[in-house]
Amino acid sequence: MRAQLREEEELIDGSTAPEGQDKDQRDGPHRDPGGERPSASDPADEPADSTEPEAPEDVLRCERDEYLALAQRAQADFENYRKRAAREAAAAGARAKSGIVNELLPVLDNLERALASAGEQEDHLAGGVRLVRSELISVLSRNGVEQFDPSGQPFDPVHHEAISMREQEGSDPGVVLDVVEKGYRLGDDSVLRPARVVVST
Repeated sequence: MRAQLREEEELIDGSTAPEGQDKDQRDGPHRDPGGERPSASDPADEPADSTEPEAPEDVLRCERDEYLALAQRAQADFENYRKRAAREAAAAGARAKSGIVNELLPVLDNLERALASAGEQEDHLAGGVRLVRSELISVLSRNGVEQFDPSGQPFDPVHHEAISMREQEGSDPGVVLDVVEKGYRLGDDSVLRPARVVVST
């Protein structure tokens, strides 16, 4: 009777286990042959994060360097703009000045022709014309305009304009013999009007 009860208990225990699950799975976690229970992974064995947070001093230093470089670039850009604006303003002033001077040069030429053609009996009028001419030349000189007379100099196509050529005994070829109209320049390089000359052949 006891043996029959034991067999029935074993049958009941076996029927409560899920289908396909053997006794080892019912007994709990699987044990390896050595009998040791598998242990959880050790945090020390996991790879550590290689990126370390930057110190606040390093962050502030980097920001300072960035702002300093930005300020230096802005200062350099402003300095270049200031120089370019100054050059453009000077060039615009020179163009405006040369335009006014070119309008005045024919007036000065007429005053010089009047003085050249004045006779002795017209000397009282020539004195007034001579004074006006002198004042006009002074105004041009104060504004950087210089008058030049190339008589006797070698012909220079940059500063001279040959209107005719003439053979002159005792003169080398290519020399300015006569000046029909004097030349004018602004500064040392800018020629407002070349001198109109007669050149020897």
